[in-house]
Amino acid sequence: MRIGMMVDVYKPHVSGITHYISLNKKYLEQAGHEVFIFTFGDLDFPDDETNIIRSPGLPLVDTGYYLNFRYSRKAKALLLTMDLVHLHHPFLSGRLALRYCRPFHIPIVFTNHTRYDLYAQAYMPLLPEEISDSFLQSYMPPFCMAVDLVISPSLGVVDVLRKLGVTSQIEVVPNGVELDRFQQTYQDDGRSELGFTAEDILLVYSGRLGPEKNIDFLLRAFSGAAEAVDRIHLLLIGGGPEEENLKKLASQLGITDRVHFIGMIEYELMPRFLSMCDLFVTASVTEVHPLSVIEAMASGLPALGIHSVGVGDIIEDSRTGLLASQNQAAFAAKMTRLCLDRGLRLKMGNSAREAAEKYAIERITQVMLAHYEHLAFEALPRRHSLISRLRRFVEKLRV
Repeated sequence: MRIGMMVDVYKPHVSGITHYISLNKKYLEQAGHEVFIFTFGDLDFPDDETNIIRSPGLPLVDTGYYLNFRYSRKAKALLLTMDLVHLHHPFLSGRLALRYCRPFHIPIVFTNHTRYDLYAQAYMPLLPEEISDSFLQSYMPPFCMAVDLVISPSLGVVDVLRKLGVTSQIEVVPNGVELDRFQQTYQDDGRSELGFTAEDILLVYSGRLGPEKNIDFLLRAFSGAAEAVDRIHLLLIGGGPEEENLKKLASQLGITDRVHFIGMIEYELMPRFLSMCDLFVTASVTEVHPLSVIEAMASGLPALGIHSVGVGDIIEDSRTGLLASQNQAAFAAKMTRLCLDRGLRLKMGNSAREAAEKYAIERITQVMLAHYEHLAFEALPRRHSLISRLRRFVEKLRV
């Protein structure tokens, strides 16, 4: 099959969605399929992957996103040769898919990766909640009805889409992870290189340091736990617009010596960092299907999070970790409990490693391929109709 992945932004932008798309491309290609990424901007970026198709775009400040409402002629012509396209953003790429692919009966799959309702509140706090909700309630149902298949990474996100008024069929397909790289063991976990000892208890968060991740809440809860437990440290892996504010908050809370801003690291180094830690923590309530939690579980770490969509779909409370309410004292209490009880951490860590198996990328790729093949087969009669062939002929003359 020829599969087109349509995204608003791709490398060098770093995000969970970008990593997910790259990983899926790799495993679909290993299964013998051709995969093309259609995106905007960074025309001179030296891609380390084949078949990355970039159209010009207007950079949106320093967000990594580029704005355009059309593909280049070459990109559009190539897009129309796909057997199926998979959307990963519903707005710019979504509208282009409906405009370009729908008339030619190319099947369209859409995965809802983001809590757009909560992201709007995080990045546009002055925008009344009613306006962002009204926009999504008017946009998402007809958009989802116009595509051939809607994918949700978790059951919780299905509920979110239903509350927005989406009535289309939704299939739950979790995001996959390369488990092997996180399940390896190290003779030297690298603690000493960072100045830690075997007696230190290391908590770790990995991800974007942005307002939507609720990391100020995490720091305040950690401050409470640090008063009760000696030798605990929090490693924050990642970067983002809130980094300086978070450093100031750590200083105000008097925990500068306990909170370590590791910064962005190469993805290949992530397993080693996780292997030296004892507990994964996140206070985010905007997740859809956080790969960082699954990666930590695959590394044998129990996880602490907040009862919410995404995180709550992955962490099994009291089995693979603990879930708390969005209450700072309650969260700090559960953090303290896990820090004090090494036996509980080990028991939950073993269960977490076992539970992570269902997210193996090899398994998820086969599930997704079954959906792709079904849709492509169903579309064959329409794609080979006389009117579709005439449209393709006319389109070739335009290029």
